[in-house]
Amino acid sequence: MIRFSHHRSTAESLQEYGRGIAGGLMFSIPLLYTMEVWWAGFMLHPGRILIYAIATFALLLLYNRFAGLRRDATLAEVVIDSVEEMGIGLVLSALILWLTGRIGWEMDGREVLGKIVVEAMTVAIGVSVGTSQLGTGDDGDEGLSGEEEEDASAYFPQLSLALCGAVLFAANVAPTDEISVIAVESTPGKLLLISLFSILLGSLILQFSGFRGAGRYVARDTALLAVRGIVTTYAVALVASVGSLWFFGKLDGEPFSQCLAQTIVLALPAVLGASAGRLLLQGTDHSKSETS
Repeated sequence: MIRFSHHRSTAESLQEYGRGIAGGLMFSIPLLYTMEVWWAGFMLHPGRILIYAIATFALLLLYNRFAGLRRDATLAEVVIDSVEEMGIGLVLSALILWLTGRIGWEMDGREVLGKIVVEAMTVAIGVSVGTSQLGTGDDGDEGLSGEEEEDASAYFPQLSLALCGAVLFAANVAPTDEISVIAVESTPGKLLLISLFSILLGSLILQFSGFRGAGRYVARDTALLAVRGIVTTYAVALVASVGSLWFFGKLDGEPFSQCLAQTIVLALPAVLGASAGRLLLQGTDHSKSETS
C-alpha cells in the first residue's frame, strides 16, 4: 500500500488541477494551433510516437523529482503525479483538437489517436510546470533528500531541469517549416554566428543578467565552473534540438550538413529554455546549495 507524504483536500486538489490546466495550455497552445503538428500526428510511425511518449514521461519524472510541487514526495508519488499529468495532457489535447475541428468521429481512429498523443506530450510538460510554478509557494518542502543532499549530486538535477526547459522551448518550434528554410538559406558563416550568439545568450542569462535563482542555482565560484555551466547549457540545447527535430521527421533523409544546420538554428530558442527556462522552472526555496 502506498503511503503518501502529503494529504490534499478536495479543494487543494482542484486548485492544483486548475494550475496544471492553465500551465498546460500556456506552454503548448502554439503547438495545438500548428498545422505541421497535426500532420505529424497521422504521418509519423507509431513506434516513433511511442518513443516520444516514453521520453516525455521520463522528463516528467525528472521534473517532478527535482522541481515538483511536493519536493519531499516519495518515488511512488512522483510516478503518480507524472501519470496524472500525462492523463490531463491527453484530455486537454483531445478537447482543444475537437473544439478546433482537427479531430472528429468521421476520422480514422489511428489519425485521431496520433494527433492527440503528439499534442499531449508538450501539454503534459506544461501541466507539470503549471502545477508547481503557478501556485503561491513551496510550503516548506525541502526535497526528496532534504538538507542532506550533497553538493556533488546537485549537477544532475540542474542538468535535468535544463533539458526540460530546452525541450519545452524547442518542441514549440521544431515542427515548423521555418527551421528548415532558415537552415537552407544560412551560409556556414551565418550558422557559426548563430551558434556563437546562442552561447553568448546562454552566458548572459546564467552569469550576468541577475535572473531569479541565478545566484543560488548557477555555480560561478571559479572561471572553470562558469565555463562548464555555459558549455553544458548549450550542449543540452543541441541535444533537445536534435531530439525534437528527429521526432517530427525533420531530419529524415536529409544530408548531414542540413541536419547540422537545422540543429544550430533550433538551438537558439532551445538555449533560452535551457538557461532562462531552467531558472524559471526552479522552485523558490528548493535547495540550499549552489550548482551549475
